[in-house]
Amino acid sequence: MGVVLVSMEGIEKNFPGVHALNQCKFVLRSGEVHALIGENGAGKSTLMKVLTGVYSKDSGHIFYKGNEVEINTPKAAQELGISIIHQELNLMPHLTIAQNIFIGREPRAKGVNFFLNEKEINQKTKELLNKMHLNLDPTTKVSDLTVAKQQIVEIAKALSFNAEVLIMDEPTAALTESEIDELFNIIRQLRSKGTGIVYISHRMDELKKICDTVTVMRDGCYIDTRDMKDVTIDDIIKMMVGRTIYDSSPEVPDETSREVVLEVKNLNRGKSIRNVNFQLKKGEILGFAGLMGAGRTEVARAIFGADPIDSGEFYIHGKKVNIKSPEDAVRFGIGYLSEDRKRYGLALGMDVETNVVLTSFKKFLGFLGFVNSSNTKATAVNYVETLRIKTPGIEQKVKNLSGGNQQKVVIGKWLTRDCDILIFDEPTRGIDVGAKSEIYKLLNDLAQQGKSIIMISSELPEILRMSHRVMVMCEGRITGELSVSEASQERIMSHATKRGA
Repeated sequence: MGVVLVSMEGIEKNFPGVHALNQCKFVLRSGEVHALIGENGAGKSTLMKVLTGVYSKDSGHIFYKGNEVEINTPKAAQELGISIIHQELNLMPHLTIAQNIFIGREPRAKGVNFFLNEKEINQKTKELLNKMHLNLDPTTKVSDLTVAKQQIVEIAKALSFNAEVLIMDEPTAALTESEIDELFNIIRQLRSKGTGIVYISHRMDELKKICDTVTVMRDGCYIDTRDMKDVTIDDIIKMMVGRTIYDSSPEVPDETSREVVLEVKNLNRGKSIRNVNFQLKKGEILGFAGLMGAGRTEVARAIFGADPIDSGEFYIHGKKVNIKSPEDAVRFGIGYLSEDRKRYGLALGMDVETNVVLTSFKKFLGFLGFVNSSNTKATAVNYVETLRIKTPGIEQKVKNLSGGNQQKVVIGKWLTRDCDILIFDEPTRGIDVGAKSEIYKLLNDLAQQGKSIIMISSELPEILRMSHRVMVMCEGRITGELSVSEASQERIMSHATKRGA
């Protein structure tokens, strides 16, 4: 391994009511891909935000190439040669790919300093994308890109700074398998050139494929650093969670006695949804599988009334219903946990209590129409305990929680509403193995209580583990329906690639 690029010692960081980092340490060498892992709320992202100047440390020391440094701003980190790709995208959707990559560093037109040289910006971006083997037009607006393509633009932007230290926080969360392979090729190229890479991911299989070293954190504390070749995935998980995790598949209900609670007939919306038909039964977890852009999320949003449809019919408990808006869907007992929790699922500036009861205020109205705050508090406390949401209290603002705990707050919101039909779109995206196990148990418990669940997931092991039946989509169409006994990764992928079926 190469020379030490970064050394962090005794790092402390406190937020209101939260000791986020407690005497943490971390070492990164040149030419090393170093996994930094732990459950949501373990302190991984916080430690890296300290390194990149997003947060200032309360105490401790940071050394860069042997010299102690103070990194007070992201710009200071970039000037040293440290770049980060955040888990949550930080692009400006109204600007082009090229404008996003070179924002604040745009070349100027010769002789006219206040005009930008768009041609040179686009050319530099094209060269950068070509090095990454990406066939993207630099003049494309970011708003026109998929989430996966936006993630790749974030990576290209970080690489444009010629960073010697590159931090990747969940870089593959929204990428397809082929895009992940391409990313890994880029990482290997960078490693061979001496770049030090910090790789934060909850996908255990990825760590063994790409990482040389692993550092584990838990509850804001440093646990251990090991060579990846010397540890098993089970070893890593034990260090991460420090407890036994849930590892059971759902019981297969009796097909003959189950009522159809939701039926979708001839659903169409442009090219994204093409004549979709399916049934959801009481107490069932119905998995929706497919590649990126297959139309799974579009179907979920159509059922929830979030997007208009061209044609189609919805039946709830056998009765035809008209769903034109999310308000209609909620009235008919449908809850939707969106793939993008921050944009569609949470009021980030509000506290945990408000978010948990957000869709159910009418349940808590008391005398003269005032909200009964004692009941809302009791409900919020109940779900914080039931879902094991890590928060100093229900008055904590949701924006200060980790991604996994934010996800649990959204789940708590729909449980408070007591919906019979729940749509979970990528329910464990960006969530660690411990929190995943808790959500898996929760989904199984809900199904056993008679709730009916549509679960959309890009992770085939998750689909196979959790689903009673699997619907497979490709290019807006349902191309396959598999029972739990028939389903396998190979069969799902076969249906997921049936173009024009």
